[in-house]
Amino acid sequence: MKKALILLGCPEAPSQTPMALYSTYKLTKIGYEVTIASTPSAMKLLEVSDPEGFYVKKKIDIESCLEDLEEGSFDLLLGFVHKDAAVSYFVTFYHILNTASMALVFEKDSEILEKMEKDLKESTDATVISARAYHNPTPLRVKFDRAIKGLED
Repeated sequence: MKKALILLGCPEAPSQTPMALYSTYKLTKIGYEVTIASTPSAMKLLEVSDPEGFYVKKKIDIESCLEDLEEGSFDLLLGFVHKDAAVSYFVTFYHILNTASMALVFEKDSEILEKMEKDLKESTDATVISARAYHNPTPLRVKFDRAIKGLED
């Protein structure tokens, strides 16, 4: 079974939690075993949103998992990027894992969105999926659905 790692940082953007559950659902449906690496606060939101663990089966702390992370651990990296710190985390995990990677970049301010997108493109060869989204996850969901079509093969 293919393995995917989803990175979640600070959960202040309302779109992050529903999109994390949605992307876990979609990746599981196409054959990935999904692990979510997140901050403690992001994990609490996921646990409240999915109390019986229908979607989130495997979870780890984003800080502590760095110690054991190595190339080949995962077949896909999916990072949620809505702050500069998330750009840094994604780039770090990208270079350690050296695997197929997607960055879901979202922000309500178009200038900040463009800067994060540019920083990711300069630092990685990851697929960058970006949308002006903050409260409404729909623009990000639509672009994510298009992007994962290539993984379904």
